[in-house]
Amino acid sequence: MNRSHGADAGYYAVSDELIARFAARAPHYDRLGEIASENIADLKTAGLFGLAVPRDRGGAGIGLRAMVGIVARVARGDPSTALILAMQYLQTLGVALSATWPEEVRNEVFTTIIRDGALINALRVEPELGTPSRGGIPATRLKLVDGVWRLNGRKIFSTGSTALRWGIVWGATEEDVPRIGQILVPLDLPGVRIEKSWHQMGMRATGSDTVVFEDVAIPERYLVNLIPAGSGSPETPALATWHAIVVAALYDAVARCARDWLVSFLHSRVPTGLGRPLATLPRFHVVLGEIDGLLLTNEALLERALAQDDAGRADGTEAAQIKRLMTENAIAAVGRAIEVTGNPGLSQDNALERHYRNVLCGRVHTPQADVVLEMAGQAVLDPK
Repeated sequence: MNRSHGADAGYYAVSDELIARFAARAPHYDRLGEIASENIADLKTAGLFGLAVPRDRGGAGIGLRAMVGIVARVARGDPSTALILAMQYLQTLGVALSATWPEEVRNEVFTTIIRDGALINALRVEPELGTPSRGGIPATRLKLVDGVWRLNGRKIFSTGSTALRWGIVWGATEEDVPRIGQILVPLDLPGVRIEKSWHQMGMRATGSDTVVFEDVAIPERYLVNLIPAGSGSPETPALATWHAIVVAALYDAVARCARDWLVSFLHSRVPTGLGRPLATLPRFHVVLGEIDGLLLTNEALLERALAQDDAGRADGTEAAQIKRLMTENAIAAVGRAIEVTGNPGLSQDNALERHYRNVLCGRVHTPQADVVLEMAGQAVLDPK
């Protein structure tokens, strides 16, 4: 799984100017609840969408360390845009690593990413099923009708929705022995539509709306990764390790933005009765010490995960624990900032309120805490 290159984290650095531009737009798109299309255009112009494509297919083949660095930088400007970019990298990597995707289809996807800046993401979650990581057969079904495979179903929480060119759809065939797995769907096909359904408290500009499939004709070559139900998982297990670490780094970046806002606020806030900035009070020194301690812990955890991957010793159970711990530390850090700022911290006129709503979303990403803890305990008490 190790694809890291020594200097790539610095080589593909995202400029301060671009991050400042994203940060300036973030409040508008958060309130609007729409994808920041200008950010997407800027990332495309900067050539960032194709970095996870293998080098021999025209990309940069970036490793986990570079991926984390880029996503965390973009998250300092707008975490919703960063999540769309993170999914682009992770799903591109999944395509590259798959042992089942036909080469012609793999090349088709990579070509559109490099040539057009096409976006790709997995469309997995359903209203009844929830996340596939907890098991079950999806209601999104593929049926052979008069020699043509027809896809019907709906996928909720589809990050990127209107900006995506490709969807890797988790579905099942209607056969005597159903097959479950990945179906590649060009999202401009007839019968594909998007319903506005993303009305969450945080990460509002991810465009994680519902994608609906109604009798969509799917070329057979796009049945890229299907296996008989009950025969295991068709997914690449190692990809989950990178997913956990990239997501953790994204929400850590949100917490760091909140920390920086608090520092600025404490320096600028001069209550009349005090006559000097809040930053001079020991109470707030203690709070910043707590916050920086939580973020220092995150820094150490993240570096451990990256070092393990650099050495080819990445461990999925440990990566999941790191994701859980970093997410909870990030939430706690922003929570402390909220506690000590009173009404200003909860005002939509200030960025801290948005950072708090955004960082809370870290908990909902796979793997969730209960699964992580059960998996970690089982690894100790019932090793296989």
